[in-house]
Amino acid sequence: MALEPEIRNWHQPDIHADRRPFLMARHRVKSALRVWFEAEGFLEVECGALQVSPGNETHLQAFATVYEGYEGARPFYLHTSPEFSCKKLLAAGETQIVDFARVWRNGETGPLHSPEFTMVEWYRAGADLRAVMEDCTAMCRVAVDRLERSELIWRDDVCDPHMEPEYLSLCEAFQRYTRIDLESVLEDREAFAAAARAAGISFSVDASWSDIFSAVLVSKVEHRLGQGRLTFLHSYPVCEAALARPQPDDPRFAERFELYACGVELANGFGELTDPVEQRRRFEADMDLKEQIYGVRYPLDEQFLLALETMPDASGVALGFERLVMLSAGARRIEDVIWTPFG
Repeated sequence: MALEPEIRNWHQPDIHADRRPFLMARHRVKSALRVWFEAEGFLEVECGALQVSPGNETHLQAFATVYEGYEGARPFYLHTSPEFSCKKLLAAGETQIVDFARVWRNGETGPLHSPEFTMVEWYRAGADLRAVMEDCTAMCRVAVDRLERSELIWRDDVCDPHMEPEYLSLCEAFQRYTRIDLESVLEDREAFAAAARAAGISFSVDASWSDIFSAVLVSKVEHRLGQGRLTFLHSYPVCEAALARPQPDDPRFAERFELYACGVELANGFGELTDPVEQRRRFEADMDLKEQIYGVRYPLDEQFLLALETMPDASGVALGFERLVMLSAGARRIEDVIWTPFG
């Protein structure tokens, strides 16, 4: 993908001058969020970026490197999230932590994507999912207030974070926007494929259930969310929430949500899974699929799985910091709010 001149030549004074208002907005929003977290009693941590496993989600691609030590060469990865390290800290006894983490995801570029970006990730031990949803709402309000704006904006869409958010389950969203009864096709790939085709959704003949789910979500649902007010899309099928615990009233669905504003995903939250046996099973299944699709698999972090044995019940969220700044400041693309853009 060819870089636009104003991105490739960001170091030139005139181009920097055009970008600087957005970069100052970034600075102000980060400062305001730090004040908010401290007032809420959070401890800011700094998790190491080099990890034995970058994460074990099927479609996430990581950057690999090699550590050359006296004991020989060892493979490491730049983390795609500080999640494993944060949960180890919860197991160690911390109860409310936040990390403004630099994270890396290979192959991700576009107006909303950069291979290196900042993820605000936080955890509340003993809290339910609604508590961290309220955190998300508060952060969106803090961001626009700090910039003395009233709305989040992306292209032609607007969202007022001070309005009461919408809470929408996946089943409700699929029924509303596609007329697909998600609950009836949870374990039936062929029925799901037929319903998706009837709704005008395209996908490959060998698409898995998860592939079809993603195609429906991207093409028919996501861009309609967070219009006018924030939307919390929640209660994901458990197969689409690898690190989230099942809902106690219906284990087919998981305690997971995504926050949307102006059709843009801002955050991803879990009621955290703390069962190491189930977590290992999910990771191994995801890595089997990754190897089948991409010809590569990432190792499991055995210390992370061990830590789950003593980790308390908790809820956590990963929020795309640059996306929040973009929408708060009315930026055109993610590079506008990154000090030194990729490429």
